[in-house]
Amino acid sequence: MRVLSLAPSATATVAALGGSDRLVGVTAHSRDVDAPAVGGWLNPDFDRVADLDPDVVLTSDALQREVRDDLRDRGFDVRHVEPATLDDVLSSFAEIGDAVGLPEAGAELEAESRETVRAIRDEAPEDGPVVYCEEWSDPPMAAGNWVPDVVEAAGGRYPFVNAGERSREVDASAVEAADPEHAVVHVCGKGDRVDPDFAGRGWDLDADVHVLDDSLLNQPSPRLLDGLETLAARIRGD
Repeated sequence: MRVLSLAPSATATVAALGGSDRLVGVTAHSRDVDAPAVGGWLNPDFDRVADLDPDVVLTSDALQREVRDDLRDRGFDVRHVEPATLDDVLSSFAEIGDAVGLPEAGAELEAESRETVRAIRDEAPEDGPVVYCEEWSDPPMAAGNWVPDVVEAAGGRYPFVNAGERSREVDASAVEAADPEHAVVHVCGKGDRVDPDFAGRGWDLDADVHVLDDSLLNQPSPRLLDGLETLAARIRGD
């Protein structure tokens, strides 16, 4: 099956399913895959997509709806997932497995991932620390979507955004009032190449600051399970 992935999360999921050899094209954001790039996440080269003649095209997130619709108008079979919560992310593994002809692998990956989440959640403290997660720093934005679920599963409390809601801009007073014990910085597109300076912005936080590779929390793929394990270890002091 010829699979074209236009979402880094879908690319990572296909790889975790053992389907890397089915990928005939990816975006420029998926640098670890041996497949030709067809442009950016929101601006793929549609002529290049046609040249690769995929059996299925994978897209993700509300921001890719226009790309999805354009490709469908051009006659491509597009499978689109749009996870908003941690449960949605886990369900998407089986959906992507079905889409690329690996349904058993998809179901197995979902089941294993749910067991990982359950095991980590079972070890979470009852009254864990407040955790602030920042996915963008200019302006500061508290992470939403599945991140609140991940914080809760890791054993923390997250009073900034409800699970399933989009990330939102926050100011110093709102974060300071929540008095987080941990501040996690995972800026989109920066990997772990961030030097957070809360004091330099004038924020008065008494928190342990952690910089995580952004793919560990921002990407709705199996990488999110690595992010959950990492976050749990950081906030529990393991």
